[in-house]
Amino acid sequence: MTILVTGGAGFIGANFILEWMRRGDEAVVNLDALTYAGNADNLASLQGDARYDFVCGDIKDRKLVDRLLRRYAPRAVVHFAAESHVDRSIHGPDAFIQTNVFGTFTLLEAARSYWSGLSGADRDDFRFLNVSTDEVYGSLEHDDPAFTENSCYRPNSPYSASKAAADHLVRAWHHTYGLPVLVSNCSNNYGPRQFPEKLIPLAITNALCGKPLPVYGDGMSVRDWLYVGDHCSALQAVLEGGVPGEVYNIGGRNEVSALEVVKGVCELLDELHPDRAGPYSRLITFVKDRPGHDRRYAIDPGKAEYALAWSAVESFASGLRKTVDWYLANREWTDNVQSGAYQHWITRNYEARG
Repeated sequence: MTILVTGGAGFIGANFILEWMRRGDEAVVNLDALTYAGNADNLASLQGDARYDFVCGDIKDRKLVDRLLRRYAPRAVVHFAAESHVDRSIHGPDAFIQTNVFGTFTLLEAARSYWSGLSGADRDDFRFLNVSTDEVYGSLEHDDPAFTENSCYRPNSPYSASKAAADHLVRAWHHTYGLPVLVSNCSNNYGPRQFPEKLIPLAITNALCGKPLPVYGDGMSVRDWLYVGDHCSALQAVLEGGVPGEVYNIGGRNEVSALEVVKGVCELLDELHPDRAGPYSRLITFVKDRPGHDRRYAIDPGKAEYALAWSAVESFASGLRKTVDWYLANREWTDNVQSGAYQHWITRNYEARG
């Protein structure tokens, strides 16, 4: 038995594959284009493992996807591949439309063709899992109830709009063609191997270098934080027990503001890697808010907890400590991914907001 994972060299995809391989013997084929945030080193521990195959390629390449489906005959497609950073989508939305919308369309059509040729249990058991985001639901006010699977879609950035479009395509391919799809919408992930453009790894890596810790606006934007290991276990539960055509919201029940997150990173670094220059909180710098910044996201994971017998294990405090520990122990990984192109992006996105 085999599953096909797209975008498996990225942050969530790599953690998912490592956890999948740790838990069982089922083979994984990883299709990833290795764009700036895709890092083959994330899966270096799997070199030589006969259960794992890596294919460098683009999900928009229909001939390649068809060939992989024929060759490996997977029982499921787990679709992570996406452009996923709101700030980058503001500066350059085209790549988000191409990958997140057209790429998902290409995968759906290839999966539909492949699934249509199956029979018996192979056809009945096949699944297409689309890994999406809570950002498709838009922004919440302070006292609004958390997003549920029935919340209206109100995307507010090019990124979230492209993911919403992908979700709608997945739904349509189920209702029109019968393709057995599953959709998961997760809250803000954090943990090991996250590219350092995102808030938590950016705060860690900047602090260790004595650089400013940029916080948008007043720092009071709130997110529900989900440790990546909990997300991976939820995705396995969705894949194994989810009902085709259904949506499952995956959250950590940890609503924390951006400023609280950065202060939490500083406190842990003060404890684990103290700086003789003083507390790391001295580096916190408020910068101009990004356009259309959503004020609050919150996920109600009740459906997944009830229907799939899943729940998050990590509190934000325990997950953040594991995350800081990992980055301190893997400084070489961070150094390797911070290329010249990445440094140019940081300058463009943050220093111009000072």
